[in-house]
Amino acid sequence: MSSDTLAKPAAAAAAAPVRIVAQRRLGQWAAAAVVLVLLGLAVNSVVRNEAFQWDVVADYFTSASVLRGLWLTLWLTAVVMLLGFALGTLLAAGRLSANPVLRSVSWGYVWLFRSMPILVQLLLWFNIGALYPQILGVKTVNLLGPVTVAIVGLTLHEAAYAAEVVRGGILSVDRGQIEAAQALGLSRWRRWWRIVLPQAMRSIVPPAGNMLIGTLKGTSIVSVIAVQDLLYSVQLVYHRTYQVIPLLMVATVWYVVVTSVLSVGQYYVEKHYARGSERTR
Repeated sequence: MSSDTLAKPAAAAAAAPVRIVAQRRLGQWAAAAVVLVLLGLAVNSVVRNEAFQWDVVADYFTSASVLRGLWLTLWLTAVVMLLGFALGTLLAAGRLSANPVLRSVSWGYVWLFRSMPILVQLLLWFNIGALYPQILGVKTVNLLGPVTVAIVGLTLHEAAYAAEVVRGGILSVDRGQIEAAQALGLSRWRRWWRIVLPQAMRSIVPPAGNMLIGTLKGTSIVSVIAVQDLLYSVQLVYHRTYQVIPLLMVATVWYVVVTSVLSVGQYYVEKHYARGSERTR
């Protein structure tokens, strides 16, 4: 038998397509089935449990008092985020400054306000008159209303976290990018606006989005100082009607709706700043 005759079967076997058999993942499918069953039981228990009183939830969901509380929650969240990131950006600049005094003061601010619970901060600002009856000759008793106290307390608290988010985003930009911009003769402002900021936003947006959602939910804590946000509004209703569970569900559903909308917005903002850096398959 010639060598050519022996080579033909080997060549045919090499040319034949290789059949790839997918690995059976029975354990994963079994776990998925268990999860779906448990999820179905949980949803069924929520929908069919008469204690939730979904008809009452529907009646109060768009009531005037609840919508006023929702509006105050949204307004308070927007103001606190804007002021918090404005102050946080200044603090981040101080942390990155070559001046040791600015670095130390900025670091001290972040350390202090991240160490104190937000509830303690709000109560301290609410009782500022007991600590300092007068400041520069101005009586501080009843000087700050509940809404003002909420804005001041939440803003100072958020600024400490925003400073670290902004600082981390700036540090994520490759130093070579800034040096290249300097070599091209770009001014300091143009370097930050055209080179540093667009790249830093890729790292800033995800934690900033989480902070926004956290702030939205965190505003519920201002109910302890009688700010009529969403939670406080439903509390006023169930203190009168004693329908605690359905009114709490009204607040819960509204938080879920608004959080979902913000999550969708965060996704598109992240996608916008990720242009040019996404991997293609």
